[in-house]
Amino acid sequence: MISIVIVNYNGLHLLKPCLESIYNQTCNDFEVIIVDNASTDGSTCYLEVWYPDILVIKNRMNRGFAGGANDGIHVSRGEFVFMLNTDTILPPATLERLMNAVFINSSYGMYGTKMLYPDGRINSTGICVSLSGAAWDRGMGEQDVGQYDQSDEILGPCGGAALYRRDVLIQAGGFDEDFFLYMEDVDLAIRIQQRGYRCLYVPDAVVYHHHGGTAGVGSDIAVYYGNRNILWYPVKDFPWWLLILVLPWILGRTIGVIGYYALKGKGRVVLRAKWDGIKGIPGFIRKRQDTSCVNKPYEWKRFISLFAQIQE
Repeated sequence: MISIVIVNYNGLHLLKPCLESIYNQTCNDFEVIIVDNASTDGSTCYLEVWYPDILVIKNRMNRGFAGGANDGIHVSRGEFVFMLNTDTILPPATLERLMNAVFINSSYGMYGTKMLYPDGRINSTGICVSLSGAAWDRGMGEQDVGQYDQSDEILGPCGGAALYRRDVLIQAGGFDEDFFLYMEDVDLAIRIQQRGYRCLYVPDAVVYHHHGGTAGVGSDIAVYYGNRNILWYPVKDFPWWLLILVLPWILGRTIGVIGYYALKGKGRVVLRAKWDGIKGIPGFIRKRQDTSCVNKPYEWKRFISLFAQIQE
């Protein structure tokens, strides 16, 4: 069974099309868990009236995507957990195609979907990282002309529509709640890779994603958490030798983006993000011990080849 976990925060206007697409799937072996992060738009009342069979977790405070996701994972009963954003719509065969890929390639711990914008452009075909610590979605903004139609191994899936083996999630400790929002999927993907589990990209499992349906693209929230958290995951997850090697790129990018966002009127936001990020680094250095206790030998050579491949 698949446990579909959706974290909701004031996403009432998005819930109906998302849920309708879920219940229109050709694969019906799933449960739906919605974690509501103290919404004030009537989301929980709507769910109680129109979807009484859905398990709804009502948080008294906004625990962010990471905290809300962990709440859903904790009560999930499926062998697989499908993390899904509220601003997504699934074509009818998405879950069936994902599970077909799992059946054929059962050794993987993560499975990524092809995420498209409503206009058909690519939103994500997997997570990419660079020497500067930047993380982005592979193919984002490109026209979909079949360039990502081959199934291949990627670093990790975009958390907006990602399938994980539940036991692997538990082994890795779930999402790191200190990230709150953004980059938590990057951190999780690397930690799962560290435990010897790989990620398979499944191109025929398509998900349509409005992107920024609740947080907003380029909003102060997105700029703050994105720029703060981008300092944390390399410190936590990169091996020391790699972190020292790429430090000049990280510093250069950190300084460069301040000017970029200042020109866009977000100077104060990005400065606060970087300052808070720097203050949080000691805590993430202490967290490094969490990723040293692995259940399988970590193949650094393979990981670095992925690292190099996705920069191209």
